[in-house]
Amino acid sequence: MDFTEENNELQASNEQETPLSFTNRIDLTELQEGIQQIRTELSKVIVGQKGMIDMLITALLAKGHVLIEGVPGVAKTITAKLLAKSLTVDFGRIQFTPDLMPSDILGTSIFDMKKSEFEFKKGPVFTNMLLIDEINRAPAKTQAALFEVMEERQITMDGTKYSLEAPFMVLATQNPIEQEGTYRLPEAQLDRFLFKINVDYPSLEEEVEIIVREHDLKEANKIDKVHSFLTKEQITKYQTLVNDVVVEPHLLKYIAEIIINTRSNQFLYIGASPRASIAILKASKAFAAINGRDFVTPEDIKTVAVPVLQHRIIVTPEREMEGVTSKQIIQQIIQTIEIPR
Repeated sequence: MDFTEENNELQASNEQETPLSFTNRIDLTELQEGIQQIRTELSKVIVGQKGMIDMLITALLAKGHVLIEGVPGVAKTITAKLLAKSLTVDFGRIQFTPDLMPSDILGTSIFDMKKSEFEFKKGPVFTNMLLIDEINRAPAKTQAALFEVMEERQITMDGTKYSLEAPFMVLATQNPIEQEGTYRLPEAQLDRFLFKINVDYPSLEEEVEIIVREHDLKEANKIDKVHSFLTKEQITKYQTLVNDVVVEPHLLKYIAEIIINTRSNQFLYIGASPRASIAILKASKAFAAINGRDFVTPEDIKTVAVPVLQHRIIVTPEREMEGVTSKQIIQQIIQTIEIPR
């Protein structure tokens, strides 16, 4: 079962357990309408991948960054571009290469002969939505330049801090198959991604739909079919609104129990940090909001747990050689913990 199918099943069970009639303490009408517009626009081009789209929107509302992993040709890059196109925000793209330097990303100070002083020229990181293609192709020195940007939404250059305009989101892609000319991402950088989304191959029906759409497209540009809706101000407003989503104390304990279990699991060499706890909290609140609820359910937590945790834990070498994945261990941990009611 791939991520999309699993996410759809969890959402289905979520809908079944949600009361048929309730009154939200927070007015989520405008937020839901905006999110539905994004889904509609992306579906004009993207076939299937509902789980990935929902997680991207969730990350946007939770002020998180996303690492998208998949083989070439499964619409990783175009999905990121289309998400940015559906929003009225500034968009930047960086193609990571082995010779890329930190200054190529952050910017550099240039001496102005007229003013007889150095002037900082901002790099491509100064945008609202930043797509980093093939992020694992740049060396550690360049990867480290992203640490402060991703965590604090600012950079420090020559002792001066430069803040990035809100909203700010990094969408990074990588190919898990090709190893030549690539560098393993530092664990500290992986920890700064809210989600890691694994994109699988489409089903037969989806593959047929992709071919039919491409055939009907002729010479038209598929990206032109997507229109912009949400503004920067609206996104910032929705991000603030998500903070007010209610999480009951027993669900906070449920999140903590999941994280603690990763640290004591015999199949894991390294468990999740407190940053992972906070990530699950923020993601579950955002996921509840896009589904029209102002409160978090256990199913929301279970839905976001895998994409939040799978890149933050390390499987022991023995289990890794046996083919055990971090996703399988997370699912096992969730199954062993009693669901609070």
